[in-house]
Amino acid sequence: MSDLYEQLGLRSDATLADIKKAFRQKAAQYHPDRNDAADAPARFRAVQEAYDVLADADKRQAYDDNRRRNLLDSPIDTAREIWNGYLDKLL
Repeated sequence: MSDLYEQLGLRSDATLADIKKAFRQKAAQYHPDRNDAADAPARFRAVQEAYDVLADADKRQAYDDNRRRNLLDSPIDTAREIWNGYLDKLL
């Protein structure tokens, strides 16, 4: 599973207003009616799923708890995933 905050282009300390604003921008950008790229429907669904979790306080808390637990349970794998994502953006 990819990082839901990353899907919306946000930091993990984003407010609900930030989440809503980012969702509206990304949804408009990737909506299949506006974007004819082959991956637009999949990216739109990913943005929608990220919003569904992050906009709901209980789901967001569970997601954040799971992110912290993954970092603690498997720090090497988590660090590798973070660095790979970072390096992929640079290239």
